[in-house]
Amino acid sequence: PPRDCPLCPRLAAFRETLRAQHPDWWNAPVPAFGDPNAWLAIVGLAPGMRGANRTGRPFTGDYAGELLYSTLRKFGLAKGEYGASRDDGLRLEGVIILNAVKCLPPENKPLPIEQSNCRPFLAAAIAELLKVRTFIALGKVAHDNVCRVFGIPLTKAKFGHGAVHPLPDGRNLVDSYHCSRYNQNIGRLDATMFEAVFERSLA
Repeated sequence: PPRDCPLCPRLAAFRETLRAQHPDWWNAPVPAFGDPNAWLAIVGLAPGMRGANRTGRPFTGDYAGELLYSTLRKFGLAKGEYGASRDDGLRLEGVIILNAVKCLPPENKPLPIEQSNCRPFLAAAIAELLKVRTFIALGKVAHDNVCRVFGIPLTKAKFGHGAVHPLPDGRNLVDSYHCSRYNQNIGRLDATMFEAVFERSLA
């Protein structure tokens, strides 16, 4: 979407408020990050306030990125050091990261209409990823939006950590709890559980 995308009035107003408060932040729709020839696509929820919305790169600068990028490096999918900024030199190999919603939603909770408004951008990105064999959905919102892009009824593909769902074109969708600070703090997700999702995706 364009930098001043008007499709979601609530998100656009929030974006303008943050631009006034933090003029040095990215404060715009966040583009994908990674390898355009990736075999693995990770789909997140939306930019985090002090993560991607600040830095302009998915999962960069917030707590969730620490676990995500350390896991990618462990599996050889990321090279270089993660310095929590878009110019840290980190590069992804074989993987690309997208968000279901491109703009920051208040309280990290995009409304259904906002997800629907942004879904064509997700669908367009997925359509360009011809070599992707597996999608990892981080959380239920990402899961639901990937399913809708592929025309899969949610009743036939229920979200569950570690669940694998076949897609109509022969690819797979693998679910994971989101690597948010909240999920890690309450014990819903730990590094071992998160790594198991990637092991399953690599199998």
